[in-house]
Amino acid sequence: MDGRYGRRTYHRCPRCHLIFLDPTQYLDPTEERKRYDTHVNEPEDAGYLSFLRRLADPVIERLDPNAEGLDYGSGPGPAMHTIFADHGHEIAHWDPFYDPNSRALERQYDFIVCSETVEHFHHPDADFLRMSRSLYDTNALLGVMTEILLSESEFADWWYHRDPTHVCFYQRTTFEWIASWLGFSVEFPVKNVVVFAR
Repeated sequence: MDGRYGRRTYHRCPRCHLIFLDPTQYLDPTEERKRYDTHVNEPEDAGYLSFLRRLADPVIERLDPNAEGLDYGSGPGPAMHTIFADHGHEIAHWDPFYDPNSRALERQYDFIVCSETVEHFHHPDADFLRMSRSLYDTNALLGVMTEILLSESEFADWWYHRDPTHVCFYQRTTFEWIASWLGFSVEFPVKNVVVFAR
């Protein structure tokens, strides 16, 4: 699938079925940051915490006690910390704009959560590989939440690609390919949530 929708051009990977914006049309980092600064995602917001629990709960129920994790793409308010701390788990955070702490990426974890972030990846292969390498070799989990495209025929009318910071769009087959590539099993416990396990 290659095609234009409005002023934007998209391509489809023939192997993993990822649909992605032509890289020449990405926002520059300053404009991208301005868009993120308009988001209101506060750790004290009960509605936002409820939204995050759609990803956090399936991960938490699969964890051993006192697990240590990473919120990859945590944004300005690392709300995942609140949820996981309530269950006895420590979680570090990293974000390329708001918390570019490279030390957080230099160690390994029992789990990683990546909420509403993979659609922003300019280099999804590099990011998924980095997350995989940041997990222990056994009994490790990677939880991802993003809108999953159910059918390519619906892409033209899909609201999700109208956000100019959204540049990668995943299908179930995309996540199954990623699991095979990186040596994970994969589950889809609730809508738009993916849990990879090693």
